[in-house]
Amino acid sequence: MAFYEVYSHPALIRYKTSVCTKATVFVVVVLCLTYIPPLLVAYRSHGFWVKRSTYEEQPVVRFQYQTLLVAATSTKGDYVAWSTFPHFNNMQGDNLRIPAVSVREEDQNQDGKLDRLIFHLQLPLKPEEQLYGVQLLLSFSYQLFRMSTVVMQSLAYVQHSSSIPGAQLFISGDLKLQQRTPLPHRGLYNVYNVSAIDGSSPFASAYDLVNIIGAYQERNLTTVLSCPSPVWTVGRAAGSPFLLNAEIRYPMEPSTYRPGFWEAIKFAWIQYVSVLLVFLWVFKRIQTFVFQNQVLPAVPIPLGKPHLS
Repeated sequence: MAFYEVYSHPALIRYKTSVCTKATVFVVVVLCLTYIPPLLVAYRSHGFWVKRSTYEEQPVVRFQYQTLLVAATSTKGDYVAWSTFPHFNNMQGDNLRIPAVSVREEDQNQDGKLDRLIFHLQLPLKPEEQLYGVQLLLSFSYQLFRMSTVVMQSLAYVQHSSSIPGAQLFISGDLKLQQRTPLPHRGLYNVYNVSAIDGSSPFASAYDLVNIIGAYQERNLTTVLSCPSPVWTVGRAAGSPFLLNAEIRYPMEPSTYRPGFWEAIKFAWIQYVSVLLVFLWVFKRIQTFVFQNQVLPAVPIPLGKPHLS
């Protein structure tokens, strides 16, 4: 009669020895070589501890209705100016020009977050005046919520000049977030929740663009208007206002933050275990060879109940 295999299982054999033997020393050394070197390999291969991580979030942005405009009317330093700050306007004297401004913010995808700002400005000029350059500051409230709660007041700076007098400037760009250091992974981050322009100051230095932009750029967290292709239109009719039209979008932004303890451990554990599995496989084979062939003396004890007839 032919026979065939219906079931199989491995036989477990335990090897025993006393404490002060070469076999005990061998097992201790194998355990150390199995679990410690994978940690060193994972650590020395870089990236073991995640120090920075990135996520994407569309910020909550709102225009603060704070504006400062300086426009060059000649190449010799003549200018006209206007702002939403009374102290600045009082300093301008004959250089003050009150423009007509219209502002509209839109939520294009109806998700509850504003997506862009439509800004229109008509700057009146005298018949003999021409416009050669524009500098414009717009103030925004900028918030993030996904990881840490970030609340700050930021700026968008518009600047363009030309040797040919213009009739209109059109800009279309994105309000981009810039970071020098990572954000915390949780908590409230409101260090820069103060206006970049001190509108309550009666001193001219508080409204100087060099001072404003210089102090603003000292921040670790800022916004910048990315507008690669401003359009400068020439041919303004005498007596017509200069037009400044801007479309500023609030796009999805990548933000960098410092991972918390458990997030760092999660990624470190994955790297450690991936290396550890290789060491476990190798030293398991070495231990099996050493004890099966009695390279180091140990007492083999089969596991199982004796057969009773």
